[in-house]
Amino acid sequence: MAHLAHYREAHPLPFVITHWINLIAMIVLICSGFYIHFPLFAGWMGVARGAHMLFAFILVINMLVRVILAFFVKSAPTGGTRKVAPDYKSFLPQKDNRHQLGAWIKYYLFLKKDHPLGAKYGVPQKLSYMAIPPLILIMAFTGLCLWGPTMNIGPFFGFTELVGGLMVVRIIHYYLMWVFILFMFIHVYLANVEGLAPTKLIFLRKEHGGLVYDPDVHNIVGEDDLREDGNSQADRQTKATSSASKGI
Repeated sequence: MAHLAHYREAHPLPFVITHWINLIAMIVLICSGFYIHFPLFAGWMGVARGAHMLFAFILVINMLVRVILAFFVKSAPTGGTRKVAPDYKSFLPQKDNRHQLGAWIKYYLFLKKDHPLGAKYGVPQKLSYMAIPPLILIMAFTGLCLWGPTMNIGPFFGFTELVGGLMVVRIIHYYLMWVFILFMFIHVYLANVEGLAPTKLIFLRKEHGGLVYDPDVHNIVGEDDLREDGNSQADRQTKATSSASKGI
């Protein structure tokens, strides 16, 4: 089946930047975390610990910035449209797909040939994205419980005592890392299960034609071929609508 068009409005530049920062921070954190847990060669522990703490703070700050921007930056709430709305609405239940959880699960498990058409993110994507900020904060908290300068401060020391000592906190922190590794693989799969158009858009800013969706009527209204002359289907429809409203 045809897929929805992918426009830059779906991922405004501020969100592309925060996405890049997230990717780099997570890669550094995972690599340095593995080295701290399994120091296979000598001489790099200080560098690994320093990089780990630096990018941990970067990740937390970047996550907070991304959440705040969601209330101020507008993005397309669904694929196949250039109409925009406050970005946070894309992560909440939407009329377009709040009823589609079962259909999306069947599609991702290859039990259903066609994916549901509707909001920008499928329901499983929404759920996984909403879980990431709390998990980052939990990961940061357990990390501060293990970090020398903060491990003896009230709440961090209290949590360590509550769970049974530093070794338990290390185990929690280590296995939470695997949750993030699993999320990264799932995220890549969910984002590209229909093809590489979403990845090309967010990394290369390359738009891709496809079905045009109207979030006001919750239905497909045409198809955009993104022709090189700039007069795409979406542009022609917009001009036609504008001309009709002016009585031309």
